[in-house]
Amino acid sequence: MTGAPLAATPGQTIGPFFGDALPYDGGEHLVPSDHPDAVRLTGRVLDGDGEPVPDALLEIWQADGLGRLARHPGSLRRDGHTFTGWGRAATDGTGRYGFTTVPPGPTVEGRPPFIAMTVFARGLLDRLFTRVYLPGREDYAADPLLAALPENRRHTLIAVPQDSGLCFDLRLQGEDETVFLSYRERSR
Repeated sequence: MTGAPLAATPGQTIGPFFGDALPYDGGEHLVPSDHPDAVRLTGRVLDGDGEPVPDALLEIWQADGLGRLARHPGSLRRDGHTFTGWGRAATDGTGRYGFTTVPPGPTVEGRPPFIAMTVFARGLLDRLFTRVYLPGREDYAADPLLAALPENRRHTLIAVPQDSGLCFDLRLQGEDETVFLSYRERSR
């Protein structure tokens, strides 16, 4: 091949590009911290060696406390009192992230509630999807995803209670790797 070398595109390079344009003020607050049902969801994003990933970006989607999904536009705008059902947070230099939200209610009667989470991080060409289940539920067996997993892998999807709320660490590879989901395209 002759001529000048071609420049790499963002999908061919290792970022991080997320911190430049995607985070926004208040993105991690699905409700304000003084909301009567507010809970903190915090954790760390760790690589295959157990080292923190300081430049990851996480998004969550969830139902409100009654299991209702937010269906109104404007989830990027935070008005200080409306539950938005969606949030975005970046990890800090130690791989930590945090959201202020409410414990979700079940969207399907008899099944445990969960928070859907997406992870964007350096070295990933595609985002990763997972779920965060609330701890201490009696109805885990009713969830098709949890029931399909080997018992020794289920704990990677269940948050741990803390005094300040819930902790959910994400392990991108290695021992105790978080269970990640793949979605088949729906036929149109």
